Amino acid sequence: MGWIQALVLGILQGLTEFLPVSSSGHLVIGQELMDITISGYEFEVMVHMGTLFSVLVIFRWDIFKLFTTLDKNETRQDILSLIAGTIPAIIAGVLFKDEINKLFDNVGYVGIALICTGVVLLISKVFKGNRSSVPISIGFAIGLFQSLAIIPGLSRSGLTISGALALGILPEKAARFSFLLSIPIILGAGILTAYEIESYEKLSMAVMVAGFFSSFIVGLFALKWLLRWLKSGRFFWFGFYCLFIGILTLFFS
Repeated sequence: MGWIQALVLGILQGLTEFLPVSSSGHLVIGQELMDITISGYEFEVMVHMGTLFSVLVIFRWDIFKLFTTLDKNETRQDILSLIAGTIPAIIAGVLFKDEINKLFDNVGYVGIALICTGVVLLISKVFKGNRSSVPISIGFAIGLFQSLAIIPGLSRSGLTISGALALGILPEKAARFSFLLSIPIILGAGILTAYEIESYEKLSMAVMVAGFFSSFIVGLFALKWLLRWLKSGRFFWFGFYCLFIGILTLFFS
């Protein structure tokens, strides 16, 4: 894979990481369309690190608040809820990593997962949350949704935000919690695979830089786009797109 292809996939990752359309699923489809055969998981982690920095930039004040208002009960509850929500994905990642990696080579499974994501997003329209806080039990439940999203084609943001809305959380709070919840998972995945990437030298420096920075820059704009649509009640619209792409993927796979 050359740096231009990495740039394209990085842009695709940055655009789809925050929009509820499954970045991992689109990376698989993009690699298939460009006829690239690479270790999906390793490149996936690299471009995810770019979008991780997008989250850190957009939610920098929320993160700062978590560390500077520890004396408040609401802050302590948020931190405990984030910890509880992180646990399911860690367990799922450790237990099923090898099985999940195999799915990156099967476009048909990605199509099915995208259709499932589309259905979830359309259903999310009926939920009207009114909670401004996330209790620990609900944080753990949202984490269960996040653990499902290790399957390419199932959108992490789509499942976690829809799950939070279904559990009564306000849209703005649901988005904030969802993306703060992504930080330890993306960071942990990056750390765990750093040695693997270095030792096998599967990615050149140009490829890594192109993928990282393109996903970071595009991710900033995509995240702001999602937050605007969520606030205006158009979040479920992405469900139609996922259904269309999922069916199209199945048809051509």
